[in-house]
Amino acid sequence: MPKLESIIIKNFKSNTGYIFDNIPLSYQLYGQKIGDYPIILVNHSLTGNSSLTGNNGWWSEIVGTDKAIDLKYYTVIAFDIPGNGYYHPTIENYMELNCNDIAKIFYLGLEKIGVSNLFAIVGGSIGGGITWEMASLNNEFAEIIIPVACDWQTSDWILANTYLQKRILKNSNNPLEDARVHAMLSYRTPISLNNRFSNKKNKKGIRLVEEWLSFHGESLLKRFNIEAYKAMNHLLSTVDITGDEREPQEVLSKIKSNIHIVSIDSDYYFTLERDIYTYNLIKSVKQNVYHHIIESVHGHDGFLIENKKMSKILSKILTESKNGNNTRKSKQRLSI
Repeated sequence: MPKLESIIIKNFKSNTGYIFDNIPLSYQLYGQKIGDYPIILVNHSLTGNSSLTGNNGWWSEIVGTDKAIDLKYYTVIAFDIPGNGYYHPTIENYMELNCNDIAKIFYLGLEKIGVSNLFAIVGGSIGGGITWEMASLNNEFAEIIIPVACDWQTSDWILANTYLQKRILKNSNNPLEDARVHAMLSYRTPISLNNRFSNKKNKKGIRLVEEWLSFHGESLLKRFNIEAYKAMNHLLSTVDITGDEREPQEVLSKIKSNIHIVSIDSDYYFTLERDIYTYNLIKSVKQNVYHHIIESVHGHDGFLIENKKMSKILSKILTESKNGNNTRKSKQRLSI
């Protein structure tokens, strides 16, 4: 089993100009030794962490021996987003950081552990936003990037959600639980909940959907703390590869990596329509961009629930790229 490792990033100057004396960066290594096999970096989601596999692994159906990201053939690295509180204490001045800073910190971490290039960067949700940021900072560090259920810029819809989350965290008597309850409604869909609960009650007369929401709120309270959640919510509001100055097409056109965008067709959080816009924007200036669409009733969380479909997409991307196949011969937009 992998173990948590830690390095210190010293004297880091953020984009706001604030200097952090020390930023602790924890990570886990999976599969093969660094230097022997292709390296994949996996960037976790909002309340995720560097634990990918095993009983507590958030992507154990995807990463592992004989899984889509097969540890027999790859070295896999997962960092904890600084401030997520998984291994190190939360960061007091988290408002001085944005997702572009996190991408820079990840690059510094890779340098410290001896990684000079990557086969792939895979990231879901906010981890996908960080993936976009990494690609914009170093446009050929990774052979392929796979941003999943995410965006290269925080949309007004996401800003509205993070704003409401901040208000809940500030004003609620049960801030972390209530924030999670609200978030779950953004991560799923009406049809998903309607099909699952059918307006039924449990033996105590409590509606099953309310019981389910309470469970998720209570579960997060057991494994997360409010300061960490505030930090992650803040970072989610800061994704923007343009830096508020450059045109998106200019930035996206300079990414030399093969780009594989993965969308969930029912995602109300990071919408399919937005990903189609991104795909068409990139396709107008470069050819090596591909769009994979997962058909699901589960909304944003589809990338965590539709494991067979997610596995099929990732296996195809990684196998073809590793074998040097010309992926331009593949369909550039594919739904499964």
